[in-house]
Amino acid sequence: MRIPEASLVLATVGRTSELGRMFESLAAQTFTNFELIVVDQNDDDRLLPHLERARYLGIAVKHLKHHPPNLAAARNVGIEAARGEWIGFPDDDCWYDPHLLSHVAARFARADQPEGVVARWIEQDEQPSAAANLTWERASAFRDIPVSSITLFCRRTLFKRIGGFDARLGVGQWFGAGEETDFVLRALYAGAFFTYEPQAEVHHAVAAAAVPANPQARLALRHRARGTGALYAKHKLPRWVIVRGLLAPVLRPLLKGAFGADLATGCAVVRGRLDGMLGWHRRSGQS
Repeated sequence: MRIPEASLVLATVGRTSELGRMFESLAAQTFTNFELIVVDQNDDDRLLPHLERARYLGIAVKHLKHHPPNLAAARNVGIEAARGEWIGFPDDDCWYDPHLLSHVAARFARADQPEGVVARWIEQDEQPSAAANLTWERASAFRDIPVSSITLFCRRTLFKRIGGFDARLGVGQWFGAGEETDFVLRALYAGAFFTYEPQAEVHHAVAAAAVPANPQARLALRHRARGTGALYAKHKLPRWVIVRGLLAPVLRPLLKGAFGADLATGCAVVRGRLDGMLGWHRRSGQS
């Protein structure tokens, strides 16, 4: 049995039918030396027929169970089980361009030997604002190439060097987002070389932009915004970055004369960022 060059860690809970499109896109990859590690956070066996379908398509699947649900912790379980030289993190409802893994593999193989490769999220149409290589200075000011877990590919040795995702951050946690950004910030601060590869294309549907119209939606937005606030405190980001992040969500609607749902949404974001920033040391156990 050959050792895979790449490992794809897919943490999932609650979804089933969405996996079909992802598995079909993996079966269509022009680069085939990879393993798929499915970290199953469901309490039942709903994934079994879908995993059998993946194996039927020729995908090397490793199935792991993990409880309780925690996206960052589940990914760390997958990282520990990974055998590939580099690791990616597809969502259960995304899908890959057929040449994505080939482009990522080719980029890792180049002479400059990056430790991280960031793919292009087609639906977001994200482009680098400056150079194609990420830097701590731009990333810590939130001015660099946006990085989502679905676009992130890293050498396994990097996880051994700086650790995995911070399980206090992300979906299912009080700090409801930010685990990917936290990892990239830690990596860049440690001197890792990350670069953007626009030919490597990943797909994920993007919901139409809409202003949250009810208190429940704004509460969810506040929950996610705590992750950004936690990053402010954890990484001791520049004061001007924090001030900008706390003022911009309310100044934008005020400058437009929007005093209804837009302003309420901005206030929810600011409250969430303050929650996260002030609550980081208390809840994370860090000094």
